[in-house]
Amino acid sequence: MRYLAAAAVLVSAAVHLYLWSDGMRDADVVGPAFLLNAVGGAAIAVLLVTWRHWVPAFLAVGFGLSTLTAFVLAATVGLFGVDEGWTGWAVWTAAAAEVVAVVAGARLLLADDPLRSRP
Repeated sequence: MRYLAAAAVLVSAAVHLYLWSDGMRDADVVGPAFLLNAVGGAAIAVLLVTWRHWVPAFLAVGFGLSTLTAFVLAATVGLFGVDEGWTGWAVWTAAAAEVVAVVAGARLLLADDPLRSRP
């Protein structure tokens, strides 16, 4: 499950890096956010496969939820002057990867519940 979450976060990060290099770098607020998303996603992916702790899973859930929420806002009401739509391979690839990151991260959190008592 850790590798699935890591792959999902990394796919989303790669799509955002591609989109940043394909013109989003010129958007005032969203451009730097895309670059931060790419770097942060790569870091979270590395943490997921190297650190057996609940924190990376939590970060994967937060990454997926925040990135998907930002896109939904951009596609509905606009976000910092960016209006997007549900069209194109990059949109669907990133959205699917973010859903997988949330689900896989949540499964990891439930399986490795740090608050659950252990015998």
